[in-house]
Amino acid sequence: MTPTELTELIANAAADKKAREIVTVDIRDKTTLADYFVICEGDTDRQVRAIVDNIEERCRASGVRPLHVAGLRDASWACLDFDSVIAHVFLPGERIFYDIEGLWNSVSAEDSV
Repeated sequence: MTPTELTELIANAAADKKAREIVTVDIRDKTTLADYFVICEGDTDRQVRAIVDNIEERCRASGVRPLHVAGLRDASWACLDFDSVIAHVFLPGERIFYDIEGLWNSVSAEDSV
């Protein structure tokens, strides 16, 4: 599965659990950390967990497993690392505070991280 296909699979899995404001950020020219971020939010910690669970289930069904999942303890910000794609699932306040899409959209190719 290509990183682009995985990004689409993750975004669709999040949408299936009513994730809000799903955004993909192409970071291929900005870092070697990953190719894409998928960023979305849930209204409650329970919804964040449900979104994460559905992403994991849908990816596993396609033969892809995350390298690491973090943040489910309090579920205000969960992160799933699929190597080429990193999914971030936030509560709304946490998303605004960290502003990952703003941070990475402002990094130019010359300022590679």
